[in-house]
Amino acid sequence: MAARDTGENTSQPLARPGIYLGRMVIFLILVGFLAFILFKQITPAFLANPGLNGLILGVLLIAVLIAFGQVIRLFREANYVNAVAGGAQARRPPALLAPMAPMIAARASGTILPGTTGYLDTIAARLDEGREMLRYIAGILILLGLLGTFWGLIDTLSAVGGVIKGMRGGGDAGVMFDELKSGLAVPLSGIGLAFSASLFGLASSLITGFLELQAGQAHARFHNELQDWLMSGTAAAETAVPAAIRPAAGSQELREAVERLTAVVSEGGGGRAATLAMTNLAEGIQGLVQHMRAEQQMIRDWVEAQASRERELKQVLDRLGRERV
Repeated sequence: MAARDTGENTSQPLARPGIYLGRMVIFLILVGFLAFILFKQITPAFLANPGLNGLILGVLLIAVLIAFGQVIRLFREANYVNAVAGGAQARRPPALLAPMAPMIAARASGTILPGTTGYLDTIAARLDEGREMLRYIAGILILLGLLGTFWGLIDTLSAVGGVIKGMRGGGDAGVMFDELKSGLAVPLSGIGLAFSASLFGLASSLITGFLELQAGQAHARFHNELQDWLMSGTAAAETAVPAAIRPAAGSQELREAVERLTAVVSEGGGGRAATLAMTNLAEGIQGLVQHMRAEQQMIRDWVEAQASRERELKQVLDRLGRERV
């Protein structure tokens, strides 16, 4: 579960994607067990077009490796964040989280740097790009299956046309029917196997789709937990904002002075009481002005400190960019 703290570090803010990796392994074991049971039925279909069917299985193997790679890479990212959050010595960040290394280090110390949300969107885009290849492969597998089907149909129709052309005309109708039947036996018996490529293509696309789904869920969980942990430092950062942005304390005194003057005027009090109330009002206004000036100076100091921190962050990001290049 993602960390929900507002200032304290947790040792394990990100969970490892082992559950999704386990689902993928179990699913592939079930697929292999089903293929073992149907081995006798699958073998003739595969041998009907071994070249194209072998290509489909090869593409499926590539998709499996890519899917596992997309999930396994999250172990390095999660271990890095957990190590930094646990106070371990900073090491070289993984490629995915390298741009966010300063944000992660700052969050581990209880603060949050500006621009974190934009970098989180970049991380989400990179994770989605990693799954684009799986979506493309799923479509390619279906197209390869359709290609094998059309290929088989063309061969079957060509064989049927050859049988019809080879028939001798002018003979006995019974003899011609026997010749047609014996000639069509071979192409018609293989027309069912012409769809074997579609069988392998659709099955492979189904497997790829499930693996892509698990990889997407692992990526979404990683991104959400990282976002929750980084954004949980916002409350701690807000406590560091000076009191200048809070309601002025002198406004309460000014409000009370105005209320006293209003009460005196409404009651028709004498000139002495009105003068005293106006004097209190003037003192309240003067105190409020002094307080506002002090607050303005505190705001300027705070803005300058934030600008200095942003410049330092920019320098760190530029240095990291040059090191990556």
